Amino acid sequence: MSVVTYAAAKILGALPRNAISRAMGALCEARVPAPVLQPILSAYGRAYDVDWDEAAPSDQPYSSFDAFFTRRLRPGLRPIEGDDAVMVSPADGRLVDLGRSDGRGSLMVKGRPYTVDELVGDRDLARDLTGGGFAVVYLSPRDYHRVHSPVSGTIRRVRAIDGDRWPVNEVGEQHVPRLFVKNRRVVVEVESPVWGRVAVVLVGAMIVGRMTVVGIDQADVAGEHVLSPGISLERGDELGAFHLGSTVVLLVPPDRFAGFSRDPETIRYGQSLGRARDLQTGGARS
Repeated sequence: MSVVTYAAAKILGALPRNAISRAMGALCEARVPAPVLQPILSAYGRAYDVDWDEAAPSDQPYSSFDAFFTRRLRPGLRPIEGDDAVMVSPADGRLVDLGRSDGRGSLMVKGRPYTVDELVGDRDLARDLTGGGFAVVYLSPRDYHRVHSPVSGTIRRVRAIDGDRWPVNEVGEQHVPRLFVKNRRVVVEVESPVWGRVAVVLVGAMIVGRMTVVGIDQADVAGEHVLSPGISLERGDELGAFHLGSTVVLLVPPDRFAGFSRDPETIRYGQSLGRARDLQTGGARS
C-alpha cells in the first residue's frame, strides 16, 4: 500500500465521483471536428499503446472520443474457440482472478472477500450460482471495450444496480473495501441449454459515463428488464459495451462447471476459459 495511492484514494473520496463520471461521459460523447479530435486520439493511442490495426476499417473519421472508445474490431479478428461446451472470455483484457465460490457463495477477488449474492443482487440467481465458477476480466484503457456473450443462450433479464463510481485500478483495489459491490453495475442473465443460468456482470468505474446492453433501448441501462421473448445469442455475439472503463465478472453454476482451462493472464474475447460438465457421465465434455 503506497503513500501515493493512499493519498489519491483520500482525494477521490472527497470528490463527487458520480457527477464527474457523468460529466466526463457527456464530454467524451460530444461531436468534435476531426482535425481537433485526431491529435487527441493519437496522443491517447501513444500513451496507452493502442493497437490501431485491430480496429474495423471505416471511410469516416471518429466523430467523438466515445465513438473511438467503443470502436469495433476487424471482422474475423477474434475466432471463437471450441464448441458450445466451451465457455469463452466475454472481453479483451487481463484475467485477474478466477476460481470457485464456496458453499456459502463466498469468493476472493484480488485478495478481497465478496459473495455471489452481493455481486448479482438477487438471492434466487445467487442460489443457482453458489459453488460455481467465477472469472474477472479487467479492461484497461488500451483495450477494446465491447462485451460479448461467453456462452450460447438467451438473455432473459437485465438489471442495473445503483452504486458509486470508484476507479477499478490499483487505487480502488487497495483502498476501497468491497470495491466491486460498491460500484454501479449491470447484471445480464443468460440462460444456456449447456451451462444453465449464467451471469455476466458489468462493473462500472470512475469516468465510466454509461453502460449499454443489446436489446435494451436505453442510453445507460437503468432499472430491471425482463425480456419476453428473450434475446438469443451465440457464443461471441455482442452483449453490451462500456462507454469508458471497466471490469466484467462472469459467474457460472456449479452443476454444469467442469473447471477452468487457463491461468490468470492477458486474454481476448472468444478465447477458451473453461469447459462444461457432461451431466450424463459426471465428467468434463471432451
